Amino acid sequence: MLSPSKAASFYAGAALFAIAASSFVQYRLPVGVPIAAAKEDPTRSAETVLTSTQGTPAHQALPVATWDHDIAPLLYAKCTSCHHPGGAGPFSLLSYEDARRWAPQILKVTQSRFMPPWLPEPGYGDFAGSRRLSDKELELIKSWVAAGTPMGNTEDAPAPPSYPSQWTLGQPDLVLTVEEPYRLAPGGEDVFHNFILPYPLRITHYIRALEILPSVPSIVHHANILIDRTAEFRRQHPLDWKQGIAGMELTVDAGDSFDPDGHFLFWKPDTPVVIEPAGMPWRLGPGNDLILNTHLKPSGKSENIQAEIGLYFADSPPTQMPMLLELDRDDALDIPAGRSNFTVEDEMTLPVDVQVLGIYPHAHYLGKEMQCWAILPDGKKEWLIWIRNWDIDRQSVYSYKRPVLLTKGTVVHMRFTYDNSNMNPHNPHDPPVRVKAGNRSEDEMAHLWLQVLPANPQKEHQPDPRLLLEEMWMRSRLRKMPNDYISLYNLGTALAGEGKTSAAADIFRKILRAKPDDGRSWNALGTVTESMGDWKQAQEIYKKAAAIEPENCDARFNLARLDLRQDLPSEAETSFRALLGSCPDDPDVRNGLGLALLAREQYAPAQTEFLRALTLNPSGALALDLHEHLAFAYVQTGRLDDAISQLREAVNLARADPAPHSLLAQVLAQAGQLHEAIEEEKSALRLNNKDAEGWNSLAVYEARSGDKEAARQGFEQALRIDPNNLRARANLSHLIEKR
Repeated sequence: MLSPSKAASFYAGAALFAIAASSFVQYRLPVGVPIAAAKEDPTRSAETVLTSTQGTPAHQALPVATWDHDIAPLLYAKCTSCHHPGGAGPFSLLSYEDARRWAPQILKVTQSRFMPPWLPEPGYGDFAGSRRLSDKELELIKSWVAAGTPMGNTEDAPAPPSYPSQWTLGQPDLVLTVEEPYRLAPGGEDVFHNFILPYPLRITHYIRALEILPSVPSIVHHANILIDRTAEFRRQHPLDWKQGIAGMELTVDAGDSFDPDGHFLFWKPDTPVVIEPAGMPWRLGPGNDLILNTHLKPSGKSENIQAEIGLYFADSPPTQMPMLLELDRDDALDIPAGRSNFTVEDEMTLPVDVQVLGIYPHAHYLGKEMQCWAILPDGKKEWLIWIRNWDIDRQSVYSYKRPVLLTKGTVVHMRFTYDNSNMNPHNPHDPPVRVKAGNRSEDEMAHLWLQVLPANPQKEHQPDPRLLLEEMWMRSRLRKMPNDYISLYNLGTALAGEGKTSAAADIFRKILRAKPDDGRSWNALGTVTESMGDWKQAQEIYKKAAAIEPENCDARFNLARLDLRQDLPSEAETSFRALLGSCPDDPDVRNGLGLALLAREQYAPAQTEFLRALTLNPSGALALDLHEHLAFAYVQTGRLDDAISQLREAVNLARADPAPHSLLAQVLAQAGQLHEAIEEEKSALRLNNKDAEGWNSLAVYEARSGDKEAARQGFEQALRIDPNNLRARANLSHLIEKR
């Protein structure tokens, strides 16, 4: 199946190879919605706090809390991640002397639940890392302050936690540094600034953790990290990207494969290390940029910001592929001045079973109350989150202690309420004014993101369940905004990925009627046209796309690939070599050139190109193909040991795929290693025991090794699966004749 992209996979056999495309351009919505946050409101006051044991029965006196036994463990667990020297908090709470000094303030802000910052209501989602203080913990603080902050036994006090000034997880595998510092003015409104950090390596890595070291942590309210797969944002700002670009919300290109954003790359000073769950690292490869979208708060003096991002590499690619889904109603945000209870709602119906891993609600200053719940097919209501008192300064991503299972047909609901009256202490306007949706912090947003993981393994010959989720999401958006270009394009690519090529073509034609100079959509239309069998028409469409956007490699790649498909390897070689001038680090182009050279029997140069492509992309689906192609090229030059080595790498990359095992068995047999060949073919058949050709191959190896009875059984098994298999029938007859 071909789909809207330049990317292609080529499957090499012992004597021939075929061409098939595998992935497509995905023009994505914002990766993680860059968000706004409010300035600290100096007029905000906490509730008046009683220092008595009001509410406790008179006959049940509370024990007096002490620093060593009660307060130190509590503060170390819930407070000092911010309140330590160099942390985001305004003072340290690591020592008894610090806590005693600030005891009145601690009492005030904890009893009002202003601190520690934790917005979700208990009982409406079971979240990991909750900072909410229990009623018992609040009583301990109250009794400690009321008793005069007793120390207790110094020797019994726990050791304070350590907060390194450098990298929490040790030296990163790669550190990216902002090219030029940004000077933040001493006063004025909050600033949203985007730092662009190009990925400098020429090989793909998967990231298991990241940490940000801002030069002045206290003025960074939070940051989102976006992955720009094509460095498009940098190209849009060729003269000033090194200084960074102002703005809150960005749209970036997700690149040339269906790799939907699946991670909350959301950073706050109190949670400096973002660690991905086991089996879920995210990809970063040649040509990618990271965009550090920061919310900065002026401190009263001029500050230089020059952040570093530390990246920690995973040992292997992801085994589980999460995805982000968004409910939103920005289109409905038109909040009259003075309205204290303005509500918007959204919903989506899940097309597959999913596990919800995390949730991230977002609004600006006028946000008041946020609810999200699910109605399961059996009518049961499952709460996902409830925030009664939204505070933009205390927003966060919330991960569930255990994934929440939502089955196919579940309807997920979002309801946000806004207060645009003068009773809202966060309202940036006095008197209130009419507020609509927008990217400024004084505008509003209604976004709620869910991180989901398809709950059931993908069935053979079935589309990736994330494609079904993408289709559902885009149709949901289009019901609210029928002509939204990004949603239309994403819907078209999802439909193409599902094999619904005619419907996808209709979507791309609709886009092109409104935007006839959109080279991206012309290229996408070309790929679905080709997949429907009309390669000549597809070729003309690719030419049109290439003429509109001559610097875009996608359409030119597809034209070169069509030359290969039409058995024109010399023309394909010329086209791929020309492409290298624009896309020298594109592994697909190197792979295509290698295949063109293979077709011309230029095996040594082909080997060079495959090796270069593997350097650029050492893991994933393309890497699997490259190992197989390289093995084929080695076989043609008699380098059987090298071919075997490449195929063992292919087996390691795809242990559940029978094809690499079968290819390795072929080369082992050719090298005379029949015992090893038999074992590899048996491994392939354990993965797919309905493969008649595999049983025939196994029987051939058994016969060559002298085990004629095992060979007979193998040929007969092949014929039971496929009675018309001529090779197995001829081989069985030959075996019987020799006996």
